[in-house]
Amino acid sequence: MGKIYAGTSGWAYSSWKPDFYPPKLGSAKFLDYYATRLNSVEVNYTFRAQATEKLLAGWIAATPAHFKFAVKAHQSITHIKRLRGTAKLTAGFFASLDPLREADKLGPVLFQLPPNFKCDIPRLEEFLESLPRDACTTIEFRHPSWFVDDVYGRLRRANVALCLAESEDLETPDVATADFSYFRLRKEKYSTRARAAVKERIKRIARHGDVFAYFKHEDTPDGAFYAQTLLKDGDKYRFTGATVPARC
Repeated sequence: MGKIYAGTSGWAYSSWKPDFYPPKLGSAKFLDYYATRLNSVEVNYTFRAQATEKLLAGWIAATPAHFKFAVKAHQSITHIKRLRGTAKLTAGFFASLDPLREADKLGPVLFQLPPNFKCDIPRLEEFLESLPRDACTTIEFRHPSWFVDDVYGRLRRANVALCLAESEDLETPDVATADFSYFRLRKEKYSTRARAAVKERIKRIARHGDVFAYFKHEDTPDGAFYAQTLLKDGDKYRFTGATVPARC
């Protein structure tokens, strides 16, 4: 049985007061409070800037031992270089996350490709060869040309997860390629019925490995509440129980 990690893409939203954050809670304490209700967060800050050791130390201190940070890779790798000749950049990015890894709080690293980046198998192979083999890595393809067996096979050989993303414009095929699963749930709204379906799907997949699931952040805290529903079955999924050998 794997663990379910659920959260949102970010936590620093004062507009979540008073429904999620207490009305008098200072922004410096947002992460501390967030981590009492959810057990993971997807960090988008690292897409445009490098997190300093001081910043990472603050995140580590603010969260309990079981908490995991999923981290979006820098745009220089995915959007500027578009995966070409990025071995040095990629190694440097992973090295910058060493404090999280050493604290056992580093979850998957997300490489999100641009929507106009079409399938390029040779470039994908070059990139996959540059990844650390002990890292938890997922790739979000946003052009439908990537959703083919040749891509899935190469991801499986590298043990890299196909990011299962859904939005109003595109939905990733439900294909497993790694020993963990990664969801980006980006639709504007999820009905009660849709949330129940997502929860059952994630619980089913968690029988075979860890699952990381993140709802889209909004001005309202709906995504945080949606994420909480994925953790409502108690500690069986959240913190305890036998787990498959995991890298993240």
